[in-house]
Amino acid sequence: MELTVAITGASGALYAHRTLIHLASSGVVERINLIMSGAAHTVARVELGANLQGGDQRTINEWVGLAPESKLIRAHRLDNMAATPASGSHPQAGMVIVPCSMGTLGAIASGAGTNLIHRAADVTLKEGRKLVIVPRETPYNEIHLENMLRLSRAGARILPASPGFYHRPQSIEELVDHLVFRVLDQFGVPHTRRTEWKGDPTTVDAAVGVDGD
Repeated sequence: MELTVAITGASGALYAHRTLIHLASSGVVERINLIMSGAAHTVARVELGANLQGGDQRTINEWVGLAPESKLIRAHRLDNMAATPASGSHPQAGMVIVPCSMGTLGAIASGAGTNLIHRAADVTLKEGRKLVIVPRETPYNEIHLENMLRLSRAGARILPASPGFYHRPQSIEELVDHLVFRVLDQFGVPHTRRTEWKGDPTTVDAAVGVDGD
């Protein structure tokens, strides 16, 4: 499986970091096309202390915990409109934008893209591939909501950065992983099922009806 992962300048670099880690360790993803906006580098530095400016292969691999020589992740410049994710003839399973800023969301929704993230998303939609958008903003204004609705109608999956708590997370990482696993589910990428809802253990089926209904 080949996927494109785009990281924008919205707060939530940890969501992107954990997504890359889990995709890389899944055993089914053979290539990740990584695109980072300029603001994404800034946010990664501020929130995670990660200096990814320049995006050289060894730095990215070290950030994700891969061997220095690994070719699993291929970083593409934001202005490289000749990169493989910019072409519909290059086969891949889809794309995730995590986190997605409202500026990127608006550019994709309008069809007036100016960089590789916008173009790759447009290609994903026009080819009927899965586009998962993880917006990270609060509160949403009417423009944000209209752009999300427009993209949803165009075939994108809107998956807000709204993790659940029913698995009783004991750390920020566990909280983030709950959301990341939902992203992986969209592409059928295997992962640990520890955050999966398995029903209320305090409920007695016999007391609530046949088959628990």
